[in-house]
Amino acid sequence: MKRALITGVTGQDGSYLAEFLLEKGYKVFGLRRRTSTPNYENAMKIRDRIEWVSGDLTDLASLIEAVRLSDPDEVYNLAAQSYVAASWPQPITTGHITALCVTNMLEAVRIAKPDARFYQASSSEMFGKVLEVPQKETTPFYPRSPYGVAKVYGHWITVNYRESFGMYACSGILFNHESPRRGLEFVTRKITDGVARIKLGLQAELRLGNIDALRDWGYAGDYIKAMWLMLQQEEPDDYVISTEETHSVKEFLETAFSFVGLDYRDYVVLDSRFVRPAEVDLLIGDCSKAKQKLGWKQEVSFSELVHMMVAEDIKRVRAEISYHNALTSDEEIGQLI
Repeated sequence: MKRALITGVTGQDGSYLAEFLLEKGYKVFGLRRRTSTPNYENAMKIRDRIEWVSGDLTDLASLIEAVRLSDPDEVYNLAAQSYVAASWPQPITTGHITALCVTNMLEAVRIAKPDARFYQASSSEMFGKVLEVPQKETTPFYPRSPYGVAKVYGHWITVNYRESFGMYACSGILFNHESPRRGLEFVTRKITDGVARIKLGLQAELRLGNIDALRDWGYAGDYIKAMWLMLQQEEPDDYVISTEETHSVKEFLETAFSFVGLDYRDYVVLDSRFVRPAEVDLLIGDCSKAKQKLGWKQEVSFSELVHMMVAEDIKRVRAEISYHNALTSDEEIGQLI
């Protein structure tokens, strides 16, 4: 039975990846940082099937112990401060977690299990102010946020460990990938959650920044398969994973609102507070290398992805309303008094 250690296992990508690996018969270990209230929401269905090991990305000794305990064949380093907007007010934290802690994880693997195969979650944000369209593995990086800069470090230190120590270390340069498990602070989920709340009468408007920005959006459930495929090859390498299509935030809005019979122009308010200090205007990936060498392909289309996210948010918000109504009924209030 193969063994895999995942950092960030309760996040969007980590939870999908854990489910995927469990289906393939892996024993999955999840790195868990000590917190007073652990958040297992995304991994709730598989929580009891994951072997939890304690560790903190900022503490090398704990990571070495986590690698020794899990004895993994594969390590997927997905944990990071991954919200781009938060990287401006928190540049040092972002640099520490998203950049330097990649070195901690690589060191832990090098010391405790040097023959394990290592995956690093790189990002299309590294391309930033793009120097080539579309962007591929050889396109120069020009990051436009502290997050993007940190990801460049994480990417190159992974390459360096591969070349310096002969480690099987890969980076997946993943373009934007979304799902119903995406955090509510991200623009795609902010939109689909807003659509659900507006449709159900809980919200009157949706405030956004630059709706002309262009992104290459795919489904996270498709992208985690590419991560696994990278670690199944004879030789380690880096790959762009994308849909090779670009869509604006405005098009995302149109698709999401029209799905519930509404016009986004009646509800969206442009707010300068949500405009990035340095914008990334256009991202579109060329994933021909992944298609040819990994045999990977996108399965969920842009419109299917948006519709899936809106439908799930409507279902969730309706459940919240029902729960609230039940709690505030006369009978429940009487029981609480």
